[in-house]
Amino acid sequence: MLSDIEIAQAAKLKPVQKIAASIGIKETDLELYGKYKAKVLPTALKKIKTKRQAKYVLVTAITPTPLGEGKTVTTIGLSMALNRIGKKAIACIRQPSLGPVFGIKGGAAGGGYSQVVPMEDFNLHLTGDVHAVGLAHNLCAAFLENALFRKKLNIDHKAVFWRRVLDVSDRSLRKISVGLDDKVDGVYPRETGFDITVASEIMAILALSSDLQDLRRRLGRIVLAKTFDGKYVTPEDLKVAGSMAALLKDAVHPNLMQTLDNTPVFVHAGPFANIAHGNSSIIADKIAVSLADFVVTEAGFGADCGAEKFFDIKCRVSGLKPDAAVLVCTVRALKMHSGKFTVKPGKPLDEGLLRENLPAIREGAANLEKQIENIKIFGIPVVVTINRFSADTDKEIALIKEIAKNAGAEDAIVSDLFAKGSKGGEELAEKIVEVSKKKANFKFLYELDSTIEEKMWVIATKIYGAKDIDISPKALEQIEEFNKLGFNGLPLCMAKTHLSLSHDPELKGRPKDFVVPIREIKVSAGAGFLYALLGDMRTMPGLPSVPAGTKIDIDKDGKIVGLS
Repeated sequence: MLSDIEIAQAAKLKPVQKIAASIGIKETDLELYGKYKAKVLPTALKKIKTKRQAKYVLVTAITPTPLGEGKTVTTIGLSMALNRIGKKAIACIRQPSLGPVFGIKGGAAGGGYSQVVPMEDFNLHLTGDVHAVGLAHNLCAAFLENALFRKKLNIDHKAVFWRRVLDVSDRSLRKISVGLDDKVDGVYPRETGFDITVASEIMAILALSSDLQDLRRRLGRIVLAKTFDGKYVTPEDLKVAGSMAALLKDAVHPNLMQTLDNTPVFVHAGPFANIAHGNSSIIADKIAVSLADFVVTEAGFGADCGAEKFFDIKCRVSGLKPDAAVLVCTVRALKMHSGKFTVKPGKPLDEGLLRENLPAIREGAANLEKQIENIKIFGIPVVVTINRFSADTDKEIALIKEIAKNAGAEDAIVSDLFAKGSKGGEELAEKIVEVSKKKANFKFLYELDSTIEEKMWVIATKIYGAKDIDISPKALEQIEEFNKLGFNGLPLCMAKTHLSLSHDPELKGRPKDFVVPIREIKVSAGAGFLYALLGDMRTMPGLPSVPAGTKIDIDKDGKIVGLS
């Protein structure tokens, strides 16, 4: 089989104007970025006169291995397969961070014969949205430093929360010292650090804003620091929120691209799902649901991370209600969840994962059962899809199907979307059409007027399967402060590892009798949620021993090679 980039570069692309026209968007409502990608302007939504409301389908997964289980392949491939069977479908996905592109996972355009193209553009810069987010973030940091230097606003230099960002994985920047030039009067040395750009609150704001004016308002509310008398300092206080919005005025518009078979794809925003809410933009989804029969979107990592946040945070803000969910699993991941095998990036798979092992699947399938339960808690019907690899046996597939159906899935269907493209997803597409006709009874996990403690407890016990939560004294003080300031009515974004249902990445399968430690709680006032830190969370990844970027190059004709 050809490599991902070879497949992508052999694709017959249509001009982006034709892709737009296929879903009713006129060229006058596009801002072109070359032949095959464009920004969709807000005038497009204003011109939509139909009252079409697409079926809204979420793709999520079991707790993944570090290699991922194929959510994006499924999202892209399912949208293609829906078009193949005669439905008008659009995919909505996030833009990748350059950290993983050059680091552990490589690109995020899908893979095999289910990809977004041009995949080089998709994975490398695209239209510059991530860079705009990073620049707006760091401009705010510079204004904050200037206010400290000039002793404005009575800011406490020991209570500065706003770090800097960079869209490259660089572990050496996790903790740094600034203000070390003792020749500069009024500069206070202190420890700070860098986060990866997609972890910025501004990226979450971009994903959750309804339009440019909403984004501007949200930027002004970000909590950056505290004054000596305990008041919050915001970009509005620094008079920088307007400049930040100016840098993001184009980034707020969704990007339109296409799949290998010319299915339209909206690519917009890119927050991580372990430390943020991990979903593409509301703006893109709202345009898409007005133009299609089906909109397929994905949430980051497992259903306990991105899907829970999709339901409880994104759907609250957007007002959109999902009709069905697809839960992706793989044979190798279920074997890993038995606890008998490990999967490490950059290293060959354990040979045991490549041999038939029904007992390991039975043990590891507890994770699949829990993630099915997690989706059904929200009243959404779920279809399991098994992303098949060549080493998987018929007996292993049959066992997973049996377990999934017994756990309450509508069905369990093998996906060959990677190897066969849309043809390999016809059965899945037909099942989604069937399931989406049922009336979903969508409901949130908790009410916003519940206490902060109650929200954290219900997420930990109902979604993760924990016995209880343990709130640190520091977090209790923060809860008291947020209650006084009126932030207690916000939804909760639980920042946890994506490698386990629990807070501990080493606890595989379906852990039981564990207590979730709530180390700290912070406020993303602009994004509109509180986020609780469970255990030790890293917001700046590091590069692996063999980074994906070591394989990327350009050939004698200037074509990019080695991107995956």
